[in-house]
Amino acid sequence: MAQAHTRILGTSFVVGEHCVKNDALSKICDTSDEWIRERSGIEQRYYVEEGVSTSELGFRASQKALEDAKVSPQEIDYLVFATMTPDYFFPGCGSIVQAKLGLGNIPALDLRQQCTGFIYGLQICDALVRAGMARRLLFIGAEVHTGFMPWSKKAVEIILGRSHEELPKEERDWNTKFRDRTVLFGDAAGAMVLGPADDPSRGLLGFALHSDGSKVESLYVPSAGMAYRPYVSEVHCREGRHVPVMDGRTVFKMAVSKMPEVVREVCRLAAVTVEDIDLLIAHQANLRINEAVQRSLGLPDSRVYNNIQRYGNTTAATIPIAYDECKRSGRIKPGDLLCFAGLGAGFHWGAALMRE
Repeated sequence: MAQAHTRILGTSFVVGEHCVKNDALSKICDTSDEWIRERSGIEQRYYVEEGVSTSELGFRASQKALEDAKVSPQEIDYLVFATMTPDYFFPGCGSIVQAKLGLGNIPALDLRQQCTGFIYGLQICDALVRAGMARRLLFIGAEVHTGFMPWSKKAVEIILGRSHEELPKEERDWNTKFRDRTVLFGDAAGAMVLGPADDPSRGLLGFALHSDGSKVESLYVPSAGMAYRPYVSEVHCREGRHVPVMDGRTVFKMAVSKMPEVVREVCRLAAVTVEDIDLLIAHQANLRINEAVQRSLGLPDSRVYNNIQRYGNTTAATIPIAYDECKRSGRIKPGDLLCFAGLGAGFHWGAALMRE
């Protein structure tokens, strides 16, 4: 039987084992704490230990979310996994986590919507619950970005404080070539358990989603795909083409225009106003972007939450991490109107409204 609304039953998140402050990155490339903070607002991020995969982080976050929801693995009847950094080219991480958690042979769906993975995935989860296709659904957003970092093992040891050697100038210059992107990302996973709402006035209220593929090359990975023969090569690795390419000006312009626009759209569709929003949780890609979005929407600091300072950009994990922090700290209260918003590679962007 179709359900009126979908609600969040439990949440949690995990981060990589190593806290990496900005000064640590200045040891392997030409950057500084001031340079990174000024451009992104980031102060630190977390990296996994080598060998820890995206599915493993998703598994760890899922265990904690299930405990928070007081739901057993056997009660989960659908799994959705959003990531842009899967363990393998294929299969996706969904079935890997299904096996690790010991779930039944339930559907496991993988999404590749990058920084809007959470919002796109949340709409799919909501549709499944509303249609009666799932009653206890596990939704995961997880990333291990360190896999595309163009660093040597020696550089990693320096970052983690295990070595105090200096890198040769040639290697330092190579690392500096990618600094505008590598300083932004961290490793983490967030998980949610979703199900039908008992109260028809609460839960997910609506979505507004969009895409525009005309600017794909402004933010993409120019390697490791079937557009190339072979789809991954030694030449591409030597050229650093496994690292995302980003036209920062285009991304910034798209984000500060499309995100406020889509927030207003989803409010209009739900017959509420921006002023009715109690808390905006935007994707944590860059603090300067989020500050510009906040100004455009006219929201005070008390109604906006940012945590990129502590975690960096964790792509599909940013919004569930922020939600979990707000929920546990008392920043979110029953009856609050929440708005999730984001923009990412594709380009894809969107917003969602939820009544807590």
